[in-house]
Amino acid sequence: MVVRSWREDPCTVLHVVGDLDVAGAPRLRAEFEQAIAGADPPHLVVDLTEVPFCDSVGLGVLVATLNNVQRMRGRMILVLAPGMIRHLLTITNLDRHFETTTSLGEARDALGNAA
Repeated sequence: MVVRSWREDPCTVLHVVGDLDVAGAPRLRAEFEQAIAGADPPHLVVDLTEVPFCDSVGLGVLVATLNNVQRMRGRMILVLAPGMIRHLLTITNLDRHFETTTSLGEARDALGNAA
């Protein structure tokens, strides 16, 4: 898994490439922790369009991060392509909890309009 992150006011963007599984989850967790550390409140855009697979450990990292961000009164938006991740959120009813978009631009606009 490869994670690139950068700051784009008013948010931090994390672009994830590769499987979000037991092997990659610690890396993503560390990236999330770093992105949240200096933000008040944290606003994250997580681009998962190049993540073909997510297991329960990866899903747990996403849920834990969402809970942390919301506790800090921030927002987290997932950018999703049609496919496995979107389906996984639907069958677990997590699509009701995660804010999602289909493009980075749409996610940035949503955060920019709320800031």
